[in-house]
Amino acid sequence: MADLDLSTEIRALKKTMDSVCAVLDLDRMRSEIVDLEAQAGAANLWDDPEEAQRVTSALSHKQASLKKVSEVANRIDDLEVLIEMANAEDDSQTQAEARKEFSSIEAAVSELEIQTLLNGEYDARSAVITIRAGAGGDDATDFAEMLMRMYLRYAEKSGYKRNVLDISYAEGAGIKSATFEIDAPFAYGNLSVEAGTHRLVRMSPFNSAGKRQTSFAAVEVVPLIEGTDAIEIPDGDIRVDVFRSSGPGGQSVNTTDSAVRITHLPTGMVVSCQNEKSQPQNKASAMRVLQSRLLEIRRREEEAQKKQLAGDATASWGDQMRSYVMAPYQMVKDLRTNYEVNNPDAVFDGDLNGFITAGIRWRKSADSEQ
Repeated sequence: MADLDLSTEIRALKKTMDSVCAVLDLDRMRSEIVDLEAQAGAANLWDDPEEAQRVTSALSHKQASLKKVSEVANRIDDLEVLIEMANAEDDSQTQAEARKEFSSIEAAVSELEIQTLLNGEYDARSAVITIRAGAGGDDATDFAEMLMRMYLRYAEKSGYKRNVLDISYAEGAGIKSATFEIDAPFAYGNLSVEAGTHRLVRMSPFNSAGKRQTSFAAVEVVPLIEGTDAIEIPDGDIRVDVFRSSGPGGQSVNTTDSAVRITHLPTGMVVSCQNEKSQPQNKASAMRVLQSRLLEIRRREEEAQKKQLAGDATASWGDQMRSYVMAPYQMVKDLRTNYEVNNPDAVFDGDLNGFITAGIRWRKSADSEQ
């Protein structure tokens, strides 16, 4: 049996890892971790809850990033040992294991490389995602629920913390809207490429004639607000309503008016939260989402002003960004990057890495051309 030789491929992986480590500046990251650990250990840390949350969150994120880089580097070293062992013992099963591990490491290195492209002001933040059903009746509300599950499955598979803040159920199938947080380093940078209009084409399960139906849903992704962002919202600019939380079919979740709906009067923006057990907790979560959306509005206005000053007249790239076709053929295609797969079930089960990677590379290329 021929020896397994992946030396060229492994050298390429190591070269990419060297570039990743240089961009991430691991020495600086370690220094920042030491500083944050000192702040987190201070006796008066929680005298200021917002600052304490910022410190502990930043520490957790940086530790996770450093750990991920170290683990991938160690896996490359272990792979070389595994290949040597497989060749020395002439073991085809171990060679197959080594090939599988190489593919897994290659994907992990690619993910780290993509992280180096996420250098926007808010890219390192956690993300707040809102999904709203569009045109298409029951198919659209069902599609919105499918998208919510897709992103929550993506987060689960990636080991990201997720927290559903609010769901508005439709009278028929699915949901009218949902808002949830995905708490992980660079969650916003990665998932921001998912913002826009999503389209589903399938044989409608809600149509007795079994006709093909096209439905739409909108995905909004904003960076999670931090205490240092200083988005001040005057009390006179908001109206706070409380109501009783409810689930599908109107089933009562609790017997007190703990759910909170905040209306931002200047923009008409409405944010609800009913996930937490108490009214103050729900109000705090809803305010955080409102502040995150206002922060995103400010960021977009600043970007629009920059583009106007630069003479850029191109339209934004967020609308009608992806089609999910389940009939008469099977395909999911990103209309910006042309990246496509022929397994919609896997995509709806959270297999989004290929789309996210292609989207980030596409966006980086588009930005460099401006």
